[in-house]
Amino acid sequence: MHPPPSAAAMDFSQNSLFGYMEDLQELTIIERPVRRSLKTPEEIERLTVDEDLSDIERAVYLLSAGQDVQGTSVIANLPFLMRQNPTETLRRVLPKVREALHVAGVEMQLTAAVSFLTILQDESVSIHSYTHSFLQVILLHLEHRDTGVSNAWLETLLSVIEVLPKETLRHEILNPLVSKAQLSQTVQSRLVSCKILGKLTNKFDAHTIKREILPLVKSLCQDVEYEVRSCMCRQLENIAQGIGTELTKSVVLPELIELSRDEGSSVRLAAFETLVNLLDIFDTDDRSQTILPLVKSFCEKSFKADESILISLSFHLGKLCHGLYGIFTPDQHLRFLEFYKKLCTLGLQQENGHNENQIPPQILEQEKKYILVRKNCAYNFPAMIVFVDPKNFHMELYSTFFCLCHDPEVPVRYTIAICFYEVSKLLNSGVYLIHKELITLLQDESLEVLDALIDHLPEILELMSTGGESSVQENKLSSLPDLIPALTAAEQRAAASLKWRTHEKLLQKYACLPHVISSDQIYYRFLQRMFTIMMTNNVLPVQKAASRTLCIFLRYNRKQEQRHEVIQKLIEQLGQGKSYWNRLRFLDTCEFIIEIFSKSFFCKYFFLPAIELTHDPVANVRMKLCYLLPKVKSTLKIPADKHLLQQLEMCVRKLLCQEKDKDVLAIVKRTVLELDRMEMSMDAFQKKFYEKDLLDQEKEREELLLLEMEQLEKEKQQNDGRPMSDKVFEKKRKEIKKSKLIRSQSFNNQAFHAKYGNLEKCASKSSTAGYTPVSGLGKTSVLSLTDDSFRTRNASSVPPSFSPNTPLPSTSRGTGNSVDPKSSGSKDTQPRKATLKSRKSNP
Repeated sequence: MHPPPSAAAMDFSQNSLFGYMEDLQELTIIERPVRRSLKTPEEIERLTVDEDLSDIERAVYLLSAGQDVQGTSVIANLPFLMRQNPTETLRRVLPKVREALHVAGVEMQLTAAVSFLTILQDESVSIHSYTHSFLQVILLHLEHRDTGVSNAWLETLLSVIEVLPKETLRHEILNPLVSKAQLSQTVQSRLVSCKILGKLTNKFDAHTIKREILPLVKSLCQDVEYEVRSCMCRQLENIAQGIGTELTKSVVLPELIELSRDEGSSVRLAAFETLVNLLDIFDTDDRSQTILPLVKSFCEKSFKADESILISLSFHLGKLCHGLYGIFTPDQHLRFLEFYKKLCTLGLQQENGHNENQIPPQILEQEKKYILVRKNCAYNFPAMIVFVDPKNFHMELYSTFFCLCHDPEVPVRYTIAICFYEVSKLLNSGVYLIHKELITLLQDESLEVLDALIDHLPEILELMSTGGESSVQENKLSSLPDLIPALTAAEQRAAASLKWRTHEKLLQKYACLPHVISSDQIYYRFLQRMFTIMMTNNVLPVQKAASRTLCIFLRYNRKQEQRHEVIQKLIEQLGQGKSYWNRLRFLDTCEFIIEIFSKSFFCKYFFLPAIELTHDPVANVRMKLCYLLPKVKSTLKIPADKHLLQQLEMCVRKLLCQEKDKDVLAIVKRTVLELDRMEMSMDAFQKKFYEKDLLDQEKEREELLLLEMEQLEKEKQQNDGRPMSDKVFEKKRKEIKKSKLIRSQSFNNQAFHAKYGNLEKCASKSSTAGYTPVSGLGKTSVLSLTDDSFRTRNASSVPPSFSPNTPLPSTSRGTGNSVDPKSSGSKDTQPRKATLKSRKSNP
């Protein structure tokens, strides 16, 4: 079909119209099968059922006279009928179901198997009733000619076996199984018998198993059909766990040894995998004298056998290393390691200059299997580090790790990226050896690889920064010179893709950077990027992730001047931005500030810009602020912040009196009720707020500690023109930390009274002689009729440690001078009722 033309490029010439007619004809042809599929009046009449019939009567009628699709619908609804009326369902509906299943097609059979299993899981009837009504139906259809149907009924039966009593199992299942497992029966019957035997072993005592079940097991292990031998071999693991160690060594192990030499490759593979899974059961002698030679022979013959053997072997290498650890001789240890290394590069040595379209299909299939082998090797790499000892990693496995990280296939690099954290933990102090590979995977062209790596990126970076040769904080970045460029490139690559979830996750993980790299590096290389994402990205979760990470960067920034600049940008470019979208993001940021920072920090810098948005011209902004107001109020402490509380009450009163949008007004009324129920936190510790107050006090002290650390760094650089020694600096830093910890463990409130002394003086000076409580905003709330009190407090009553070097921006949004990239279109400040309504549901 021709692509639809744009309005500006429409051509109404004869040739063009002829092309459009062809398109319309094609659409007509597409619709024809749909019209033919419509039901005729006669068919509709046959499918119509009397609406006055009860559920049971309708089910009986449809199973008796309805079409297959209606009968299938009734059987699918059988669990509901059993819950609603089990007695009538068993008496009237179930006999009809049995009759229908005798001639049912595949779809109805599959539906019945699922419904019977659901009834068992719902426990709609007792086990006795279920056995009497449903078990024979299940057993009857186990050998259905369709393999899918047979397997569905078998899965239902295996679940039923879990709950049936022993006597029922013996009479209804085990006794008939003796004849079903004979060679005279069909292959399908013998395969079903293998799986049932594997399930029954855990239900009987050892004597019964030895006398009645093990003879059948031996017989099926020696079946003439390789499918049966393979199936029975895979059930030997369950049987071994049911019969105990002694019988396993005397009965199961000889069978596994014989099956490992079977002529069928699938049987040998099943025997090998079962042996690996049973390694923990066997003692050291069995492992060294019996199993190790089998494993050695299996490995030697694997390259000459089918690639599926190599796939299984590569997948189970980790279990083999763990199970046979300490048994290998030095020579065997070396040979096994070389075998693993060979598997890690399998298929990479084959150089050919053919185009992919020219490669024969069998070669392409072989290469896919080789890729799967290398992927399994990457999965088992942590186990191989344990096998060789982490101390020998550089000499024995580093080159292999390098190859896996640079493998040309994405699934291999993806798997090694998932394992990277485990590898880092195992290497511990030797983690510096894989610095370059971390950079390589961060710069990988596939976002799948990056997504796998960043799941544990904070833990990896922490190990990299502290687990290398030098763990001194000032030298964190020295061993990772390419880390910052790799991280920034990874973020830009994620931002340029359509996979916004990977981008969101990466931004969330970047919150760990203050613990890894210096504050200046974050400020100059990452902080501005977070601003850009918040201002320009169109994906809301990504914007929120950038906002939260920016707040964490701000939280751990060690320079007051830089912190001040960031706060100014947040207020001017977001809180006072021209785009309502940016002002919404400012409120998101305020929510993160409340979560991450102390209450005093929010009250000092963000309280007034936040509540000023009650005057915003866009309803969505006012609505979002209303939802945030309870959290804003929770940051206040009485009596020190009572003048801030007055400002909050005044804003809420204006909203109640002046709000014209009915949706916003409804939310304002609900918010007022919530504010009224809130209990205010006091300056002094209260029992009900003990944990929250203690956490807030700790946050505040950490903020003060950062300021004192900044002062110490300045002293270090300007100490009589000579640099302060690292020892003296570290000693002072530890003394400050120690003093803060001691203070955090005490319940002395002197720090709070000292901090809020100026605030109380300012409040007492600025409060009016008469103020009245505002109904609906709490018992401790008071209302001031002037704004001067707040401005006075904001200018003079803040703690000296927080005083900025440069003035903060005005709280009036009209003075903002930021250029907003989203100031046009539907996100403009001009309120339009239609636009507002369309955005309210998702601000």
